[in-house]
Amino acid sequence: MLTAKTVVAECDRIQWRLDPLVGVGPLRFGMMYEDVVEALDGFLEPSAESTRHYGHVLSDDFYLPHSSNNSALTVYYDAERLVCVVVNALRGPQVTLDEMSLVGRLPSELEADFVKYTATHGYDLRCGQYGDPGSEQLGVVLRAQRAGDVVLSRPVLVAPSWAERCGDVSEGRIPEAEWRDRHW
Repeated sequence: MLTAKTVVAECDRIQWRLDPLVGVGPLRFGMMYEDVVEALDGFLEPSAESTRHYGHVLSDDFYLPHSSNNSALTVYYDAERLVCVVVNALRGPQVTLDEMSLVGRLPSELEADFVKYTATHGYDLRCGQYGDPGSEQLGVVLRAQRAGDVVLSRPVLVAPSWAERCGDVSEGRIPEAEWRDRHW
């Protein structure tokens, strides 16, 4: 039984690849809610409650089977289309960018690898107001999440429509809930 602080072993995580600004794993930016649920069927289960505004799904959490209250993934929609995927550091899928693992790592180690990766491939690198490294060209912001006494990486992956200033707390499109310390 998974608890709120259980970290899933690397070998037990679902393995996904990031296609920057296009999608991650079976998810493609621009998908409708029903398509997201269908794409995740067999891997993750949708929450019983989504955040809705005027009948439109704005965000939803997905769980590992048989582990309610322990979200593995949070997705956000804009105009009913998938625009943001946030992977839980403790139990979310392992997402790789080329050969670099983005989930559940020590933030300082991932940041060093990410700095090298962006410099080698000619991508922009920016740090947000909270010191989170990210790249608008990749649609990636590397956040952190507490796992008991350890802090692990929690990537935020966005569609092109949300990439501009994606690491900017005040001017970017990533919802405020992702910047708050609710993941600590």
